[in-house]
Amino acid sequence: MAKPKFDGVVEAVHYDSDGLVKWVRAYVRRGAIFSDRVLIERQALIEQIKAGKNFMTGRRVPLMGGTFEVEKPVRIAQNNGKEVLTTGDSRTDRDHLDGVPVI
Repeated sequence: MAKPKFDGVVEAVHYDSDGLVKWVRAYVRRGAIFSDRVLIERQALIEQIKAGKNFMTGRRVPLMGGTFEVEKPVRIAQNNGKEVLTTGDSRTDRDHLDGVPVI
């Protein structure tokens, strides 16, 4: 089975008081390798996903460099005219990245 192709891995999320993602901590693909941890604000993440980048939730395997355990794709859902970041199919007016640790 082929490895899934992804451009970034979200490993942690920080929500604001309204339940929207304020920023995520992620690893981003830079050619054949991945970056160190970077913070990506909500709007920048939405723009990258709209541009065709594929972000997954997951975590880096310790001592294995660019090897990740990925779980679910991060996608943008429309709900009442609002863009919502989600990993599932639930209809909500808040962002929800299921299984991602909150910091």
